[in-house]
Amino acid sequence: MIPRYSDHAANERTFLAWIRTGIAVIAFGFVVEKFNLFLVVLAGTASADAAKRLYVDRLAGPLGRYDGIALIIVGVSLILFAAARFFRTARRIDDPEPRPAFDTRVEVMFSASLALAAAAVAVYLVLG
Repeated sequence: MIPRYSDHAANERTFLAWIRTGIAVIAFGFVVEKFNLFLVVLAGTASADAAKRLYVDRLAGPLGRYDGIALIIVGVSLILFAAARFFRTARRIDDPEPRPAFDTRVEVMFSASLALAAAAVAVYLVLG
């Protein structure tokens, strides 16, 4: 039996959950990017209704060009962060010297930044 198997298994399950989340964020970024491409093409087509064209142009506005790419970058960063944390936790599990619990400042800052980003997107969608 592997020493501290349950700890290593829990570490691996947590890592895989972060990987799934990162892949989901990347996939959502691809969807948003393809939808923005669709809006740009739709805005470029000849339309008799100028108000409708202006609305589509506004949907594909300045943030519409970069939000898909930003989500892809966030997903990749999330996967890299998860990998670094996985290896650090695995080393600490194998270390015979007891260590204090992890410092949670990074997790709190990351959660706060995600909450701020979600709130900004919600405000953008409501007011946009």
